[in-house]
This record gives sequence, structure tokens and C-alpha cells, in this order.
Amino acid sequence: MSPGVHAASVPDEKVATLRQAPINVEPTPPAMQRVSNTDIKQVRNYPMQPPVIPHKIDGYQLDLKVNKCMSCHARKRTGESQAPMVSVTHYMDRENNFLATLSPRRYFCTQCHVPQLEAKLLVENDFVDMDHLIAPKTKAEH
Repeated sequence: MSPGVHAASVPDEKVATLRQAPINVEPTPPAMQRVSNTDIKQVRNYPMQPPVIPHKIDGYQLDLKVNKCMSCHARKRTGESQAPMVSVTHYMDRENNFLATLSPRRYFCTQCHVPQLEAKLLVENDFVDMDHLIAPKTKAEH
């Protein structure tokens, strides 16, 4: 550090946290929230948002040997499962060449797709949907 410059410590009570307990106390964690299990497709919040998973995936095997998701979402299985087929982009390499099988970079579904919880918000959210941002202003808003 430069001469004359000192870093001041911040008192514990001034540190903003969601922990709601002193750092030296291990509080009892809250109960796990229920996973939304509706199988109803959710509306996306922005154009390139990966779809969320509208069902439980507890116990799904997703590793180098097995991708349980593809037992319903593969093109050949959607007729019997009625699940949406994965996007054709999942069968493309980095140079946009089509592959016969799922692209290795798209194999682990939960990198981008996640189940949703039936939980209250921990922090306020002022997210504004893209449609509202680009919508023409009404006379009342001018």
C-alpha cells in the first residue's frame, strides 16, 4: 500500500447480508422450498432466455454416460412423451455444423435450464420485461 493510505475495517453490524445471523453462529437452515411441478411451459422474460424446467428433476441421471432429459426431449421421443424437442441448436458445433448427436457443449442441460421453486423472493426485483421497455409510450406517459 502507498504511505499514508490505510484500509479501514467495516464493523460487522454494517455489513449487509441475507444471512440474518452472526458469522460465528450456524443457524438452522430454512426448509427446502418445493419445486414447481406443473409441466406448464413458462413464458420467457427475454428473447434468448433458456426455457426453465417446469417439472421436478430429482434423481435424474445427467453425467457422461446418461442424459435422462433426452429420454423425453430427444426428437425421436417427443411423440410418446409429448415433451418439447430440444432446439436444433443443441445439435450444432461452434462453427454451426449440424451433428448427428447432441453437441458436447449442450449435453449438460442444467448448465442453462433450471427447475423453479415455489418460494418467496429474498430481495426485491424490479425487472422490466423487454416488451415493456420497447413498447411505444402512451399519451399519458409523455
